[in-house]
This record gives sequence, C-alpha cells and structure tokens, in this order.
Amino acid sequence: MAEKMLKIKLWTACVFWGAVFSAFVTFPVTTNAASKAPYELKIPLGLDEEAFKVPQDNPMTNKKIELGRLLFFDKRLSANNTIACASCHIPALAFTDGQPVSTGINSQQGGRSAPTAINRGFSKAQFWDGRAATLEDQSIGPFANLIEHGFTSHDELIKKINSIKGYKKLFSDVYGVNKLTKENVGRAIASFQRTLVSGNSPFDRFDYDGDQGAISESAKRGKKLFFDKARCNLCHMGTNFSDEQFHNIGIGWDDSDTLDLGRYRVSKSEKDLGAFKTPTLREITKTAPYMHDGRFATLKDVIKHYNKGGIKNPFLDNQIIPLNLSDSEIDDLLEMLRALEGEGWQHVKAPTEFPK
Repeated sequence: MAEKMLKIKLWTACVFWGAVFSAFVTFPVTTNAASKAPYELKIPLGLDEEAFKVPQDNPMTNKKIELGRLLFFDKRLSANNTIACASCHIPALAFTDGQPVSTGINSQQGGRSAPTAINRGFSKAQFWDGRAATLEDQSIGPFANLIEHGFTSHDELIKKINSIKGYKKLFSDVYGVNKLTKENVGRAIASFQRTLVSGNSPFDRFDYDGDQGAISESAKRGKKLFFDKARCNLCHMGTNFSDEQFHNIGIGWDDSDTLDLGRYRVSKSEKDLGAFKTPTLREITKTAPYMHDGRFATLKDVIKHYNKGGIKNPFLDNQIIPLNLSDSEIDDLLEMLRALEGEGWQHVKAPTEFPK
C-alpha cells in the first residue's frame, strides 16, 4: 500500500513539474508566433485578388506592417531629420505630394513627380522608369539618394536606425536578433504600402454589382468612350487600370533642353526613349498635377494632350493618335474618371509617437 501511494505521489509530481516546465518553454514560442501572425488584407470590390503580389520571403504580418508604418512616417530616416517617405506621399493627397516634382532634403527638387503609393501591391516594376523590380526595392531606394533622404549609402541609414533602441527592439520582435538590415527595412515599408488599396468605387459598384444609380449618365457615356473612341483602355487596362508597361506619349519632346529619357536609362533600349510607366487611374482625381514631370494641372489638360495625338517624336507609341473628342465627350470622360474614387486607404494615420 505504501509503495502504491509512493508511486502515485511520484506520478503527480511529474505531471505538476512537467506542466510548469511546458509553460516556461512554450511561452516564447507563442510570443514568436504572435509576431508572425498573418495579416489578412481585405481586397475591395473591383480589384483582382489574384493580381495582388506578396513575395514568399516577405509575408504580411501585423507587427511588420506597424513597423513599416513607423518607418514610413519617421523623419529621422533622413540625413538631417527633415524628410520621411510621407513627406512626398501624403495621406491627405492620396499618398502623393501635390507638386509637379518632389522636394527632398535641404529643399532640393528632383526631376519627377511622386506617384501615388496606393495599389502598389498590384504593380510589378516600380517608379516611373521601372528601375525597382519589387516594392521592397522601391521602399529603400530613396534613402540612399542625396536629393531625397540625403544618405550617401544604405549603411548610413542602418547605422542611424540602429542608434534608436526602440527600433532595435521592434526589428528583433519582427525578424529576430541582429536582423536590422536594409532588406528588412524595405520589407517592412513594402508591407505597409501593400495595405494602401483603393477599390469599391462608384464605378466598381456600377460595373461589378450592376448598381445603375452608382454613377451618373455622363459617367456611363464616359465609360463607353474610355473603352472605345478614346482608346484609354489600350494602356489603362485591368482592374488597376494599368498595363504595367512603358509608353512614349510625347511628354518633354516639345522642349529638348529638359528631355527625360525615362525607361531608356534602365533598359538602354532605343524603343524606350522617353517612355514612362502607365500609372493607375484609381484615385486619379486626387493626385494632380499629372505626368512624370507634373506639367498638367488638371485632368482636362491630360485628356486634351491625348486628344491631339500627343507630341510627335521618333519614338511616339503607335497607340497615340488624334482622338477627335468633342468638349462634351471630354466632360463625360472626366465624369467616368471621378467615379474611380474608392476606399481602402483613408484609414491610415501618422503615428503620434515614434520609437526612442
């Protein structure tokens, strides 16, 4: 009997201490799992979920996105603490800056306008000339630009972030110890940018849900023009209204002193001289001024440029021809473009405090 009681006590003790030990060893695993919990992005009506691009080596997680948001808005990520990504991609302006060309460190101006950061997750090559193959590459490019964020190299950027204890902890939480690298900075910012989506616009509700009252009769006429006489869909195709290609539409060829060679600087192919990437048309009414050099103040100016057949030059895209649109037809096209104002990005706010 005594021997039996002893066995029971020993078994109970083993169960007790086993449970205690399990609690200690599983706790950090649970915490680590929480930091890698996947972020489920809701794709709004009108967008193609299968076209949304998330690299296998950069899955979206809540903590990574929050880290990316902090980095995106933090002006300390510039050589003199004055420029953040959000300086040129302002939420209130649909993540553009409202300027013909962007202004960087020490009030220096670049040569191109800031494209919207919205719906970048549906895009392939980034920047007007497509020099960044991924959103991760785009997210770190401006830091090592003397006109933009002002660092001479990404090593300077990483050294500065490393000097902020709060960021060191956040990077360890997301990526593990000693993982504060330029690549992981890019992954975090890219993950945040992928949450900036625009869909469920009046146009989508009309086109996909069949809601006849979602857009005006003028916009309905504009849609017909868009896919027919105006030929807009030849380049502005798909659910993000971009073919992801590069086209010469004549911008800059009327002033050879300021000609931007565009995609040619990347590809070195003659056919790409003066060619620039087709931008999305979603939220287009909020992202003036227009074209890579911001030369057109209004969308009507843009349509008039296409209406006359662009600006003639040896490399003009063969899709660009005079359209012969009337004034009323131009107004209808404008109404259709206004119907592409959607939702899915307006929730983003700048952080009220940053890591210290």
